[in-house]
Amino acid sequence: MKNKLRFLLFLFTSLVFSFFTIVTSVYAHFGSIIPSTDIVSQGDPPSVVLNVAFLHPMEQELMNMAKPKQFAVVRGGLKSDLLPTLKETKENTPDQNQSVTRWQATYTLKRPGDYTFFMEPQPYWEPTEDTFIIHYTKVCVHGFGLEQGWDQPVGLTTEIIPLTRPYGLWTNNLFTGQVLLNGQPVPFAEVEVEYLNGSKDNSSLVTPPSAPFVTQVIKADGAGIFSYAMPRQGWWGFAALNQAQWKLPHDGTDKNVELGAVYWVHTRDME
Repeated sequence: MKNKLRFLLFLFTSLVFSFFTIVTSVYAHFGSIIPSTDIVSQGDPPSVVLNVAFLHPMEQELMNMAKPKQFAVVRGGLKSDLLPTLKETKENTPDQNQSVTRWQATYTLKRPGDYTFFMEPQPYWEPTEDTFIIHYTKVCVHGFGLEQGWDQPVGLTTEIIPLTRPYGLWTNNLFTGQVLLNGQPVPFAEVEVEYLNGSKDNSSLVTPPSAPFVTQVIKADGAGIFSYAMPRQGWWGFAALNQAQWKLPHDGTDKNVELGAVYWVHTRDME
């Protein structure tokens, strides 16, 4: 009888652990564009390397990513198509034994101003959520001292408009943004926040004490505006999630589509 009780307890514990593992992975999807720097000053090398991926930032886990549907940059209201510059790369994350696909591009800044890089991925099927995921992702690189353009939308289906200048941020600065869907503010939007564990300017990894520390969750106000103070140096991702009013087919059945507006910002410690 005691052995049976021990077995049942073990089985229950295993199921609970598996459940929370799945829940954690569900809350951790982020599209990402991580540039080699977010500020290019006079005298700096003018080129930036842009790493494009779909990942669990805190857990350092990459998912296979098909070539994006759209990859471009906007400066001074002018859009340039960068999709032909993307190159496929393979990478292993610490806990994965197989290569996964991500993408990389190099871009040379030629004029002063704010360069907003953005991408629209191919729909990603997530079986644990029984849904497709499309994360429209943005990041801003500042060039040569002209602070102009960082607060302008680029016309994506859904996007975060920064209300805080998204570069030159110290650790613990407050980042504020507004969530738009089809060009309109999203009242009380839910925004997930994650730290890119292993950011190159931090030598030590963060070990979350429990699942709720992996993904922070914010509710925007009635105008779709949210704020978050970033407690560690490195890259931070903000993902505002909404369900599309349309569906996509999978195995003969129409499935829901999660639309994510993702924005990345970088912080530095004050020394």
